[in-house]
Amino acid sequence: MIGKADLTDDIIVARVLSGERDLYGVLVERYRLEFARYAGALCNDSDTAADAMQNAFIKAFDSLATCREPAKFKSWFFTILRNMCHNARSRTRNHLSLDDVDLPARERADDRLGRSELGALLADAMDALTYEQREAFTMKHVEERSYKEMAELLDTDEDALKMRVYRARDAVRKHIEAHA
Repeated sequence: MIGKADLTDDIIVARVLSGERDLYGVLVERYRLEFARYAGALCNDSDTAADAMQNAFIKAFDSLATCREPAKFKSWFFTILRNMCHNARSRTRNHLSLDDVDLPARERADDRLGRSELGALLADAMDALTYEQREAFTMKHVEERSYKEMAELLDTDEDALKMRVYRARDAVRKHIEAHA
């Protein structure tokens, strides 16, 4: 017998739309942890990230009938979450934990600055990035996603993402080195 957790996204979506609303919880559990770090890195704090996640799941549930490709629920939901995080970011200043990012410049600056000063420098550097660069940087270096997975989620090509990540990493490195 197949358990609820073994059902594919498209089957769950179809069954939720046909009235088995409680099955939506399987999708929530399936993607909640996977996207929590993404939301946390792009939002102001854990509370803001939790709100963005909750709002995204609610919006996805309310709009489930508009999901044109239920087999791609993950990508569809990611787009909703991305917009929620973007809206939260536009309302508040974002912070990224030093523990979430491994940068060569961090190691050099760590010797000259205290951890809190370096954290502030990193937050300033990340705030200076474009939203697209920050998002790509977070997905690659915080969530450790492959470029292929990033391209699928963001509906863009891998080369564009490689360039965004490169430019973001370079900008962060230059900012830290200039202010360390």
